[in-house]
Amino acid sequence: MKASSWLSFSLITMVLWGVWGAFIGLPNEKGFPDTLSYIVWSITMIPPALLVMYRAGWKIKHDLRSLVMGCVIGLLGAGGQMLLFHAVKVGPTYLIFPVISLSPVITIVLSIFILKERVGKFGIGGIILAITSLPMFDLSFGGGVGNVGSWFPLAVLVLLAWGMQSYFMKLANATMNVESIFFYMMVMGLAFIPVAWYATDFSSPINLGFEGPGLAAIIQVLNAVGALALVYAFRYGKAIVIAPLVNAGAPLITSIIAMLMAGTMPSVTKLLAIALAIAAALLLALQPDESVSIPVVQEETDIRENLDLTE
Repeated sequence: MKASSWLSFSLITMVLWGVWGAFIGLPNEKGFPDTLSYIVWSITMIPPALLVMYRAGWKIKHDLRSLVMGCVIGLLGAGGQMLLFHAVKVGPTYLIFPVISLSPVITIVLSIFILKERVGKFGIGGIILAITSLPMFDLSFGGGVGNVGSWFPLAVLVLLAWGMQSYFMKLANATMNVESIFFYMMVMGLAFIPVAWYATDFSSPINLGFEGPGLAAIIQVLNAVGALALVYAFRYGKAIVIAPLVNAGAPLITSIIAMLMAGTMPSVTKLLAIALAIAAALLLALQPDESVSIPVVQEETDIRENLDLTE
C-alpha cells in the first residue's frame, strides 16, 4: 500500500469511532450493563481478527519481542477500558472524559523524544488545534463537582494507558505485521472477560433481549473494526499526526450525530471544539508525508559516499 494510506485508515477509524461514541450509551439505557457491553466488545474483536489472520495465511509472530509488544498493547487497551468502567462509577463523567481525551499528548511526547518523529508547519498547527479541541467536547459546567476523589487517579491511569497504547502500536509496526498486533489485542481483550463478569451487578434486572446484547454487538463492532483500521494507520503514518487527528475527529462526528438526534444546538464550548477539530483535521490531512522520501535520499547519499571512498 502507499504510505499515504495512513490518512484513509485514520478517516475510517474516525468515522467508526465517531458513530460508536454517539450510540455507545444505548444498551445501558435499555438495561444492559456497561460491563457486559465490554464482554460483547471483546467478542466482536474476534471476526475482524480472524479475517486479517486468514488473509495473512494464519502467520502470527510469536517470538519473545512480539509476544511482549502484542500483550502490552492489548493490556493497555483492555485495562484502560476496565479502569474507565470503575472511574465513571465513582466520579463525574463530564470531568473524567476531558482528562482521558488528552491521551494523544502522551503519544506525541513519546513519539517525538523516542521515535524522533517530526512534522512540518501544517502538522504542528493541526496537532495544537486537535489537542486544544479535545477537552471541549465533554466539558460541562452544570452541577457540583465536590472534592477530587478516587476517580481522578483512575482517569489519569486511563489517559496514560491509551496514550502509551498508541505509541506502542507505532513501535510494534516496525517489527510486527498488523495481523499479529491485532491478534494480541483480541487475546488480551478476551482475557479481561472474567474481570468484567465479576464487576457486573447481577442483582439488578438485565435486558437480555435484542436491545441488550444484540444492540451492543452492532455498536461495539464499530469500535473493533475502527481499532483494526487504527493499527493499519500507525503502520503507514506518523503517530504524532494520527493520534490527535483521530482523537479530535471522532468526537467531532459524535457531536454532530448527537446534535442531529437531539434536534438542538450544542453549547458555545462544543461549537468552538467542532470548529477547532475541523481545522485540525484539514491541516493534518494537508500535512505532506515525508516518511518514504527521506530514508531513500539518505540511502542514496550513503551509496555515493561509499563509491567515492572506494575510488
